[in-house]
Amino acid sequence: MTGRQYLLAATALISVIFIAANLVLQPLLASARIDFTERSLYTLADGTRETLKGLAEPVEVTFVYTRSVGQDYPAVRAYAARVRELLDAYKTASGGALNVRVIDPAPFSAAEDEALAAGVNAIETSGSDPLYFGIIGRNAVDDERIIPFLAPERETSLEYDLTRLISRLDKPEPPTVGILTDLPGMAVRGGEGGYTLLQDISQSFGVEQIQPEFVELPEGMDVLLLAHPPKLTDHQAWLIDQFLMRNGRAVFVIDPAAKIAVGGGVFPSAELHTRSDLGVFSSTWGVALSDNAVADVEYALPVPIEDENGRVELQNHPLFPAPPAAGMNQQDVITADLSRAVNFGAPGALETAALSEGLTFSPLIISGPSPSFIDAKQAAGNMTPAEVLRDYESLGRPLALAGRLSGPLKSAFPAGAPAMPEPADPILAELAAAAAARAPEHLNQSQSDAEIVIIADVDLLYDDFYVIPDNQLVTADNGALVLNALDALAGGGELSRLRSRAASLRPMTRIDKMRSAAESEYFAEQRDLEAQLETAQSRLEELQDIGASEEFFSGDVTAELSNAERAELSSLREDIFQMRARMRGIQRDYRRNIDGLEATLKAVNIWGGPILVGLLGLLVWRREQNPPGGGDGS
Repeated sequence: MTGRQYLLAATALISVIFIAANLVLQPLLASARIDFTERSLYTLADGTRETLKGLAEPVEVTFVYTRSVGQDYPAVRAYAARVRELLDAYKTASGGALNVRVIDPAPFSAAEDEALAAGVNAIETSGSDPLYFGIIGRNAVDDERIIPFLAPERETSLEYDLTRLISRLDKPEPPTVGILTDLPGMAVRGGEGGYTLLQDISQSFGVEQIQPEFVELPEGMDVLLLAHPPKLTDHQAWLIDQFLMRNGRAVFVIDPAAKIAVGGGVFPSAELHTRSDLGVFSSTWGVALSDNAVADVEYALPVPIEDENGRVELQNHPLFPAPPAAGMNQQDVITADLSRAVNFGAPGALETAALSEGLTFSPLIISGPSPSFIDAKQAAGNMTPAEVLRDYESLGRPLALAGRLSGPLKSAFPAGAPAMPEPADPILAELAAAAAARAPEHLNQSQSDAEIVIIADVDLLYDDFYVIPDNQLVTADNGALVLNALDALAGGGELSRLRSRAASLRPMTRIDKMRSAAESEYFAEQRDLEAQLETAQSRLEELQDIGASEEFFSGDVTAELSNAERAELSSLREDIFQMRARMRGIQRDYRRNIDGLEATLKAVNIWGGPILVGLLGLLVWRREQNPPGGGDGS
C-alpha cells in the first residue's frame, strides 16, 4: 500500500469512527452541558428536575410561535430561541415523559385553528399577520393549560411558569388559598382588575374570597392569606384559630401604618383602618407588631419628591426601605432565591421577646443595621425625607420586617368557642345558626407543627411599589415574596425557587449609567430653561396685553417698550439661546461617549480575535526561528 492510499484509508476510517461515536454517544450525552453563564441561566433548577422526573403520566407541551412574524422583532426572536432551548432541556431531563411540539400558525392554517381554539393570544403587529407566541400544555386525559403570551419582560419567571404548567397538568387540582382582606384591590373575584399580585395568585392557586362578615370559613383551604384583615369578632378569630390548629398554614400581611389605606391609587380607601396586627394571636404566640413604623437610611429607596417650587426629583426616603438580597434569609426557601430588593412602605417590626414554648421565629427579611422608629400616624401620612430624618433616632440594631413562625400552636381560646353574635336580620340569624351547627370541634393544641409567615407591611402588595404600570414590568420581588410564601406553605416550596431566575439579556450597565448621568444633566438644564421661558412670558404679559411669546422670538417688540425694557428682553433672549446651545452640547457629548464605547466594543469583538491569533502565530514563528538553547551545533 502506498503512502497516499494509506492516508486515504486512514482518513476514511477516522471519519467512520467519528460518525459512529457521535451516533452512539449522542443519546447518552444529550443532557450533558457546561453552563458558563454568570447566574446559571441554562441549568435547570432542582425543583424543575424533580417535577419532570416525577411525572406520573405523559405530558405534551406545544410551543406556538409565528416565526416569520417574530423575526421582525429582535426581543421576541431572542426570547423564542431561549424558550425553545429551555423546552429541549425539559424534554431531555424528563426521560421521555415530556413530549415537545412546535407549531407555526400561518394564517388560515390548521395550526392557527389549534392555537385559537386553545386560547393563545393573536397579537396584532405592524404587518398584516398576527403574532402567536405562547404555550399549550395537555396531559393524557386532555386536561389543558396555556400560557397565552410569552411576554419577554417575564423572562425571569419563565422556568417557574413552564414548570408550574407541567406540574398542574400532572396534578390538575391546584392548592386553594383563602383570602381575608380589607383592601379592595385584593378582594376582586377572579383577580382581573385587582392588584397584580391577586392576578398572579389566581393563576397559580384556587382562590376563595372570605367576606369580612363571615360566620364560617370555606372548606378545603390549603393556606389562609390575611392581607390587612378587618377587625375580627371573637367568633371569627376563633374560626381562624381552629383552622390553624388543624392546618397550620397561614400568611399574615399586617402593618402599623398602611399608607395605601390613607387613599389614592386605583382603589381609593380613605375610610380603611391604617393599622392591622395579629390580634389575639400576638399574646398567644409571643410575636408582636411594633406600635410605630420603621425608617431605614441604609436601604432607603429613591422616590420622586415635589419641592415647594413644584419640581420633582428623586430623593432617598427612609420610610421606603428596599432591603436587597443581602438582607434576606438565604437558608429559607421563601427568600433564598429572591434576586431583587423588596420595596416596603413605612413597615412595622416583628418583635419576639416572649415567644411561646416550642415555637421558633426565623427572620426572613431584616432592615439595615441602624433603623429608627417613626410615629405610625405621621408615617402613614405624607412625610418628606427631611421630616423623617428630623425625627430619626437610630436603634443600633436591625429589625425583622418579615419572618416565619414554626412549631406547635396552642389555641388562643383555651376556654373553647366564644358565643357567636346573633344577627338582627332573621335570615342572617338562621344562616349563622346553621354555620354554628357545622362548626368544627374545638382543639386546644395544633394537630401538627404550624408554619406561619408574617410580613409587617401591607403597602408592598400595591402595584405602585413594584410594577411599572405602562408595560407591567416587575422591578422588585414584592409579589415573588408573597407567592413564594404561599407556594412553600401549600407544599410547592421547590417551585418557589424558580420564580426569580435571572434574565438572559443582561443590561449594558455602563451605558445605562452614562445615559442616566447625561439625562439628569439634560433635564436639569431643561427645567431651568422652562423656568426662564415662563419668566419671560410673564414679564412680556406685564408689558403688553398680547401673547408676547411669538413676538419675542420674532423680534417684533416695538414702541410700547422703553429702551431699558428692550435691553432686558434682548438679554433674556440671548440667555435662552445660550441655554439651548448648552443643551445641544450635552446631547452631543452624551452621544459621543456612547458612540465611542460602541466603537471600542466593535473593535474588540471584530478585530480582537484575529489580532490575538496573529500575535500567537507570530510568537510561534519567532520561536521556530530562535529555538530555546539553539545554536549552530559547533
